[in-house]
Amino acid sequence: MQAIQTAIPDVLILEPKVFGDDRGFFFESFNQRTFEQLTGVKTQFVQDNHSKSAANVLRGLHYQIQQPQGKLVRVVAGEVFDVAVDLRKQSKTFGQWVGAVLSAENKRQMWVPEGFAHGFLVLKDNTEFLYKTTDYYAPQHERCIRWDDPSLAIKWPMSALTDYFSPALSAKDQLGLSLADADVFE
Repeated sequence: MQAIQTAIPDVLILEPKVFGDDRGFFFESFNQRTFEQLTGVKTQFVQDNHSKSAANVLRGLHYQIQQPQGKLVRVVAGEVFDVAVDLRKQSKTFGQWVGAVLSAENKRQMWVPEGFAHGFLVLKDNTEFLYKTTDYYAPQHERCIRWDDPSLAIKWPMSALTDYFSPALSAKDQLGLSLADADVFE
């Protein structure tokens, strides 16, 4: 496995070594020792989550203001554009975002540390998204930032996102706040 740097140094793309032949493929999707060596993060994952979505579904931008979760995310079917937004007020990259295409084909994973909001736009129907978290889900601490906050200016990869079309959002995500109004990490 190798780590690929992003514009925000704490967010990494992890790319596995895939061994394939005419029978299929094999790769190690997670190894604690390798993860710690590549990221410099010593953590324990406590929860695995799995979602399935139709194309044009946008989930996020989510975070927990208390019990913050680091997330190791990947796609096992389909494709997403995955985004992490730095919400650490003291960080040099506060309010900045990075994004990457994660797919069943490229088998890449993204490490999203605690202190970041996370979201993804589903690019293909029947996409299945997996993520490991470093803390348990705590709905009382969950927060959401608007996917289209102009101060973030996230470049979602859909030319169809126009005045006449927007992604499919949950009721919770429709109530997302702007970064200026959101709780952030001190």
